[in-house]
Amino acid sequence: MHAAADRLEFAPPDVPGVVRAFMLALLAHGLLVAALTAGVQWKRESKIISAEAELWAAVPVAAAPMLQQPPPEPVLPEKPEPVPPPVPVPEPVVTPPKVDIALEQDKKRIQKAKQLALEQQQEKLKQAKLQQEKAKETRLKAEQMKQALADKAKLAQEKKLAEQQARQLQAQRDQNLQRMAGLAGASGAPGATGKALQSAGPSASYAGRVIARVKPNIVFTEAISGNPTAVVEVRASSDGTIMSRKLTQSSGVKEWDEAVLRAIDKTEVLPRDTDGRVPSPLLISFRPKD
Repeated sequence: MHAAADRLEFAPPDVPGVVRAFMLALLAHGLLVAALTAGVQWKRESKIISAEAELWAAVPVAAAPMLQQPPPEPVLPEKPEPVPPPVPVPEPVVTPPKVDIALEQDKKRIQKAKQLALEQQQEKLKQAKLQQEKAKETRLKAEQMKQALADKAKLAQEKKLAEQQARQLQAQRDQNLQRMAGLAGASGAPGATGKALQSAGPSASYAGRVIARVKPNIVFTEAISGNPTAVVEVRASSDGTIMSRKLTQSSGVKEWDEAVLRAIDKTEVLPRDTDGRVPSPLLISFRPKD
């Protein structure tokens, strides 16, 4: 054991890269064999015997370019001879017969006459249509005017009838008032507006009694400055039933005037005077602070 170790210790060292060199040599031989095989196969297929040799020089020398032959000059095609243009052959002049010209002119005259007749007929139809439309428009305007006059006359008649009916109603109302207010044996003139047997003014206390009857029905809560007066004319029947009332003098305060009129309407009946009669018409003054 020790002797073998001593021999290995004193043996020469291994050369480095032996394995790699061996592998490269093996690869080179394999490539060479493949190249030779391919060359032999190529020679068999082409049936051309050739030899190749490679010369290696110690100093590389570049080869000169191979001699090249100049390209042959192109052969220009021969120019064709010019072809002379064809000589035009004049067409023969054909003179139309005079009979055909006359027939063609007759056809043109007939066609022109037909066209003119057609245009005249269309123009007549157009004028007739315009006249019909104008007559229709005139007739429509006349009918509208006639209807307007009829409507106007109807309105005037209705207005007249309404005025006549209003006069009849007013006359009937006046007759009813006279019948209600009139008494047998009245001494007033035919146009008198009184309703008592004889003309006589109210007593001094009657105005106060009327105000005392109407004032509780006055509803007025507005604040008012001063003490403005509203004067109302009241007409009543003989039994005191209020027939009408009219504001103859405004107090200047619209709310107070309306409150007084509403109160009179609510009162409906006026009290009798000391003699048992109800004077009419009667002017009554109302003040908010009385």
